Amino acid sequence: MIPVEKNKTYSVTIEAISSEGSGIAHIDGYTIFVPQTAVGDVCRVLVVKVKSNYAYAKLKELLTPSPVRTEPVCPAFSKCGGCVFQHLTYEEQLRIKKQTIEDALIRIGNLQNAHVEEILGMEHPLRYRNKMVFPIGGSVENPVCGFYRERSHDIIPLSDCALGDAMNQDIIKTVLSFMKEFRIAPYQEETHSGCVRRIFTRRAYHTGEWMVVLSVNANALPHAEEFVKRICAISGDIVSIYLNCNQQKNNLVLGGKNVLLFGKPVISDLLCALSYEISPDSFFQVNPQQTEKLYQKAIEFAGITKDDTVLDVYCGIGTISLSAAQKAKNVIGVEIVPQAIENAKENAKRNQISNATFYAAAAEDLVPKLIADGIRPDVVILDPPRKGCDENTLNAILTAQPKRIVYVSCNPATLARDLKLLTKKDYSLKKAVGVDMFPWTHHVESVVCLSREKADDYIRISVHTKDLQTKSN
Repeated sequence: MIPVEKNKTYSVTIEAISSEGSGIAHIDGYTIFVPQTAVGDVCRVLVVKVKSNYAYAKLKELLTPSPVRTEPVCPAFSKCGGCVFQHLTYEEQLRIKKQTIEDALIRIGNLQNAHVEEILGMEHPLRYRNKMVFPIGGSVENPVCGFYRERSHDIIPLSDCALGDAMNQDIIKTVLSFMKEFRIAPYQEETHSGCVRRIFTRRAYHTGEWMVVLSVNANALPHAEEFVKRICAISGDIVSIYLNCNQQKNNLVLGGKNVLLFGKPVISDLLCALSYEISPDSFFQVNPQQTEKLYQKAIEFAGITKDDTVLDVYCGIGTISLSAAQKAKNVIGVEIVPQAIENAKENAKRNQISNATFYAAAAEDLVPKLIADGIRPDVVILDPPRKGCDENTLNAILTAQPKRIVYVSCNPATLARDLKLLTKKDYSLKKAVGVDMFPWTHHVESVVCLSREKADDYIRISVHTKDLQTKSN
């Protein structure tokens, strides 16, 4: 029998946090997920959805708060779907993310001896995002800008986001004022009408250059010259302004047509001492400080020598590939997105790197072909999307028997699933690092190293946090 009913309240104690960031409680062994709660909270919750093995509930009353609670930085936290951990101390967030990695390795990867230490956190975990996307809605008389409510497309109006640069406030204010004055209608998703869909901004961490993109449901923007004038008046750091035309019925951040309204077609930034040019469509990690730590650790784990051939699968615009090329004999990069491969080739030329070759193809198609054609990489680097690696790709890599496999992952569950396959063969997990790329959210990045050497009886996952080390000292 299910011990709870929908639309009824119950008293519970939060025992753990799920991989999606919700508190976990139990009534007679039955699991209840409660967002925006903390381990140790004693609370009254309202059950809103009941399934055969679990239920979802809303926090109604906090009876005894957990000591790991803190005051949220953002006043919209309880409504906005962007963050899930603003009610927790940063130390508690790191503890949860460490536990998430460890649980995945044990439960899914069947790595029973896995032990996770502290995650590599940030000293200042706010204002870290170099890319922001703000949907626009409301009416001609009162346009609004913000973020979507969790699990919906209802816009929560916001004048700022504490995860992005403060200058976004001025950009939002300027765009809304421009729309209101010239009566330019916001986009209405339900009717596919209206004009302005969203504001998209990029900031180069090292150079300070900004790009502002306005996405519209049109081929042109009324009073575009005035728009450019007002955006440029915000700061001299804004060196690129685009109009993105998206007249399709979709939820893509950007459509297929970009029109340069002002300035340079790209902004420039550095990553691991290499130079990159970033266009509106370029993939570039959103937390530059933590990305450098992540990639440096991946290269360290790879142990590349001047005689090694490196195969970088899911290479994107070549960020890891080009770092590896500085140490290797040669590097082969594989990525399914053609534009990303063109960017990777351009980035190699810009940095005067000639020993990197890039292919635009699906990994599951090209990697087996490369191996069948006799390519035998000494090191393989994997950096797949959240869904993880295709089994054909992994089996081809196992056939090639590289000395080491370095796996960079944004999803502990699919990482652990793929490690289970890889460690069934000749490989063992030697070391790994967790990196907190997205503070205040439930997301966590990991880097692991597998080797063909004999497995140790005890798998130690070395994860360090400058933030916590400083406090312990």
